[in-house]
Amino acid sequence: MNFLIQPKKYKSLMTDEGSRAIMDKTIAFFEKMGKERLLDDYNKKVWYKEFVEFLGKEQIFAKLLTPKEYAGGDPDCRWDTARNGEYSELLAFYGLGYWYCFQVSILGLGPIWMSPNEKAKQKAAKLLKEGAIFAFALSEREHGADIYSTATALTPKDDGTWVANGEKYYIGNGNEAEMVSTLGKIKDGTDDYTYFVTNYHNKAYELKQNVISHQEYVSNFALHDYPITEDDILCRGALAWDSALNTVNIGKFNIGPASIGVVEHCFYEAITHASNRILYGIRVTDMPHVKKNFMDAWLRLVGMKLYQRRSTDYFRNATKDDRRYLLYNPTSKMKVTLQSEEVVNLLWDVIAAKGFEKNTFFSTAAVDVRGPSKLEGTVHVNVQLIRKFMKNYFFSPAEYSPTEPDFSLKDDMFLFDQGPTKGLGKVQFHDYRPVFEPFKDLPNVAVFIDQINIFKELLEKAGPDKMQGMDPSWSLPVGEMFSIVVYGQLILEQAKLDNVDTDIINQIFDFMVRDFAGFALQIYGNHSTKDEQREYCTKIMLIKAVANPDQYNKVWEKYVSTLSGEYEMNA
Repeated sequence: MNFLIQPKKYKSLMTDEGSRAIMDKTIAFFEKMGKERLLDDYNKKVWYKEFVEFLGKEQIFAKLLTPKEYAGGDPDCRWDTARNGEYSELLAFYGLGYWYCFQVSILGLGPIWMSPNEKAKQKAAKLLKEGAIFAFALSEREHGADIYSTATALTPKDDGTWVANGEKYYIGNGNEAEMVSTLGKIKDGTDDYTYFVTNYHNKAYELKQNVISHQEYVSNFALHDYPITEDDILCRGALAWDSALNTVNIGKFNIGPASIGVVEHCFYEAITHASNRILYGIRVTDMPHVKKNFMDAWLRLVGMKLYQRRSTDYFRNATKDDRRYLLYNPTSKMKVTLQSEEVVNLLWDVIAAKGFEKNTFFSTAAVDVRGPSKLEGTVHVNVQLIRKFMKNYFFSPAEYSPTEPDFSLKDDMFLFDQGPTKGLGKVQFHDYRPVFEPFKDLPNVAVFIDQINIFKELLEKAGPDKMQGMDPSWSLPVGEMFSIVVYGQLILEQAKLDNVDTDIINQIFDFMVRDFAGFALQIYGNHSTKDEQREYCTKIMLIKAVANPDQYNKVWEKYVSTLSGEYEMNA
């Protein structure tokens, strides 16, 4: 079983022909383009006009991003988080820029599908069929994504219309988006937040620059008395505020699959290169430290995939009474993206100078893979968000019906009706302990359970005081440790569903144990840590992963070394 996607032997997770056709046509587009052209366009920073034209011709965004209600009867149209995640992974496999075009279109459509403005929704559906891309204009140069400080203003005129003035910064697709969902404040005495739609064709829309040096266009644009009518207003007041944050919830979840796709391509390149090199009379992959890097990288990659797959089920089955996705989402955002960076680091330590060569996909990924962890909220922001759920997760579990794997052909319409963005501390979760219990015979899972129990006792009996809780150097490693528990839980849930080889599971938890101890060391070394807290950290750090050389070599031979030569993109 190959856990990594293999475009030339592609097996979609989707059950319907229309979805499989989307994946197959996209693979054919990139493989026909070829690696040489792909890398040349990347290195020359060529805007991917051909790709956008392909998306329009094949109606791909129309099918992926149009809810059934607005699809005009097209049976392949739906907003399906599982399908969008798979497509995100596939696009990023060929280049993060291609995925980014998809990602910011998702963000741009969020406030539209959330709004009560039916004309705007019908317009978006029509434009999707015509091959349009979309944009989400929230951030501003002076204060980034600090919504409170939004300076873009909508000023009413005597005739019942408005004019918009302001400048937006770091807006993907802002150069060619037919509908730009733009956040501002209404200057009519209310100072209400509002989302309204703008368009780059209008002469009052000044496209100032691409703020990055890359293939994709991340725009800085300014509005100069841009005319706005009632038809352009998506929402205002509390709904506009909630639309901003709830749209980010949707977009954030597609970042993990993108990180996975990038490193999958890197893994194929790296292991094929290393396996075919002889240094000092030894095949490079026979060197113990090289083998360990590949094993660690592959196991982390498999863990990423298992976590992302399982968390998708909770996203698709979310309701107002089941908001567990609000924890699994930022955990995906910060954990999967950081794991992808670690995978690239491990691979790069093996292939060394090869990773700089312009004819490798790796050279693009080594730069781009650092991006996802910094999109839709930094790692720090997401870790602090995760910590809001920690108390209920450990000390106040709730009963839920089992969440089954969900590949149904439904719209995930709850995502456009998530409700107010508050009350996170009230969200409850199913008990993690019964998930770990069936795997306790695996030595490294058993060790990890011991670590969790000590960590839980630390929180209960020697938890952070007010000052420590406000100190990121203390609170962040605590949040990281919590995230590893959540990560491990969903990995095990998916491993059980997929009947994953227990040898693989035990080896995954080898690195989980090591990572957990590493964050305990950070807390131990903090100047503000109290002696009682250090005692708990010491207990966690002194618990070691259980080595099993025979099992380690078995996983290497059966799953990892066999990936040499498994995939090479067409020239």
